[in-house]
Amino acid sequence: MDGDLKSQPILIGVRQCSEAVAAGKAASAYVAQDADAPVREPFEALCREKQVPVTYFDTKQQLGRACGIDVGAACAVVLI
Repeated sequence: MDGDLKSQPILIGVRQCSEAVAAGKAASAYVAQDADAPVREPFEALCREKQVPVTYFDTKQQLGRACGIDVGAACAVVLI
């Protein structure tokens, strides 16, 4: 994983990402390990259920930077 998601079609944020995974529109998911468990764990479970591979970033800041935003991100998905 090159750590740079900016060049790919992505969604950021747990609500949008969850909707994309549930609809079968996510090719892969990215999760920050320091995201709050009540946010992170249901999203991870949904990804497992829908068989969407998850890659982890250590921090929300790292994931946000990889997505090209100036704030942290708990999760992101690359769209199909």
